[in-house]
Amino acid sequence: MGATAIDEAKLEAFMGKALGDMGAIISAPLMVIGEKLGLYRAMAGAGPLTSAEVAERTGAGARYVREWLANQAAGGYVSYDADTDTFTLPDEHALALAYEDSPFYILGVFESIASLYADEEKILEAFRTGAGFGWHEHDHRLFRGTERFFRPGYRAHLVGEWLPALEGITEKLERGAKVADVGCGHGASTVIMAKAFPNSEFYGFDYHAPSLERAAEAAAEEGVADRIRFEVASAKEYPGSGYDLVCVFDCLHDMGDPVGASAHVLETLDADGTWMIVEPMAGDDLASNLNPVGRVFYGASTVICTPASLAQEVGLALGAQAGEARLREVVTQGGFTRFRRATETPFNLILEARP
Repeated sequence: MGATAIDEAKLEAFMGKALGDMGAIISAPLMVIGEKLGLYRAMAGAGPLTSAEVAERTGAGARYVREWLANQAAGGYVSYDADTDTFTLPDEHALALAYEDSPFYILGVFESIASLYADEEKILEAFRTGAGFGWHEHDHRLFRGTERFFRPGYRAHLVGEWLPALEGITEKLERGAKVADVGCGHGASTVIMAKAFPNSEFYGFDYHAPSLERAAEAAAEEGVADRIRFEVASAKEYPGSGYDLVCVFDCLHDMGDPVGASAHVLETLDADGTWMIVEPMAGDDLASNLNPVGRVFYGASTVICTPASLAQEVGLALGAQAGEARLREVVTQGGFTRFRRATETPFNLILEARP
């Protein structure tokens, strides 16, 4: 480093930040383990528990549970009382860690993160060559983890907030509408809409056949299999016409040719139809996305979204932080004349496009 002057306070602050990241990274697999063993669920609503009591409630090895709890307490995920040697999962934390139906549930994303470590060598090679790395080429945990990450938000907002924000759509769905869910994956969004609107018919399309197999199982489990048809098809080639509503949930930016997809959506819509585009929340410039949410989405974009697009024709590679202005360009280049932000959440942009 020679004679370079070092600001020791700045260095110390950075090392503290890096240490916090180390703790988060090494704790991530422990959170996956905690979910799979039911450790968070065992503590939810139970008040103070000794490590032995948590182990007894779950059937897990007591010594492992003790160490796991110490890690969770050090990270502030559970609280620790030294006087009684007990651990407590606060009710507020339980909403994020113990109840999968909660809109705040976060553990699904850690399954996706685990998949990325399994794919490290393939992603590294993509970096070196500039080639794409398809969604279907990832470790299988990515598909389930992605569904579980997005499903709480869809369940909390889709029917009650997002669809009502679109012009006249809720009324159409209640009367009976024809809906395409393009890039539906495991079908979480499709099933939620089908349960809410029994008079409407739904079509779920995705190019990844194994995901659609899981989607069909989910529809059967929720009693809506008679109202949904799942079919393997790409965003530029899915069949049908006269759709009252076409939806793309968190996947337009993953497409190699989103302009081509936009043009196909326009072709398949009814003359008075609506295209709902749900995308990760983002500003229109890099600087405005340099925040904790942007950090997560840029990370996912680097190893999942951008490689997926580059693996397809055109390979536009919008990235997960494309922003509303760039998305408007894509949609209008596809032929749509009306475009607006219908609503938003801290994590999502909900955009409406019409012919």
